[in-house]
Amino acid sequence: MIRQVILLLGASATLSACGNRAGLEPRQGQNLPVAPYGREEPLAADALLVPPVQAAPERNVELRRRSEERANDAFDLPSKE
Repeated sequence: MIRQVILLLGASATLSACGNRAGLEPRQGQNLPVAPYGREEPLAADALLVPPVQAAPERNVELRRRSEERANDAFDLPSKE
């Protein structure tokens, strides 16, 4: 019983030391990606982690209140069987 408690405390102490709270920096000898077209200076490491709006668009949920016929879809082609 005591052995299990000691192992549990040791594991929790090890896992609590895993968190890194320092700012993000490129590895030694590595550089940040080049600046995007139109910018003179490259983005900071934290700014590169934020996805652009186009990568995570806001959802547009349009609820149907009653049954409606589907509009003609030019890309809805029959399967090739």
